[in-house]
Amino acid sequence: MKNIVVLISGSGSNLQAIIDATANNPHCRVVGVLSNKESAFGLERARKAGIETAAIDHTQFDSRLDFDNALIKQIDLWQADLVVLAGFMRILTDQFVQHYSGRLLNIHPSLLPKYKGTNTHQRALDAGDTEHGCTVHFVSEELDGGAAIIQAATPIEQRDDVDSLIKKVHQLEHKIYPIAVSWFASNRITLNGDRVYLDGSPLGETGYIYRA
Repeated sequence: MKNIVVLISGSGSNLQAIIDATANNPHCRVVGVLSNKESAFGLERARKAGIETAAIDHTQFDSRLDFDNALIKQIDLWQADLVVLAGFMRILTDQFVQHYSGRLLNIHPSLLPKYKGTNTHQRALDAGDTEHGCTVHFVSEELDGGAAIIQAATPIEQRDDVDSLIKKVHQLEHKIYPIAVSWFASNRITLNGDRVYLDGSPLGETGYIYRA
């Protein structure tokens, strides 16, 4: 049974998807939810599910490293086997990433390696792309540069705008993030250098392609 800790900053819709998916999973459980904002609605989602919560205000620290060290202390108290970033709106230090190397996941709203960073939906529209989506990946020191685990795509239609793409991509996120967590918990995925292996077979640069 692997212990999962989820980091959030906001409403926690991906957190809810993971809570729901792991409720009866024999391989893992969400043991803690940590936010940099006491007001984050995701903390209430966790409490309703009987999960421990903590809030650590980043504005109370002199440096990012001091803040990250406080996060590490709390996460390690929960004995996390896997740390999941689910809308956690803070850039983490290299020291934090290295501390959880190989057991730190993030979801990014683009088909990586396309559109690292922010404003991904507008950038996809501006480029005239025919599809857009999201990627679950291991976190590395490079922003949105860790090895991809799983991707899901949706067509971009003529009537789509940023708001409609956000809704479409969120629906995909709620499907593939729990899958990646389940794979990790049941030891189906491993990270070897910059390559992810699923059931012993190497995945390509874009990871496993999810199809509904």
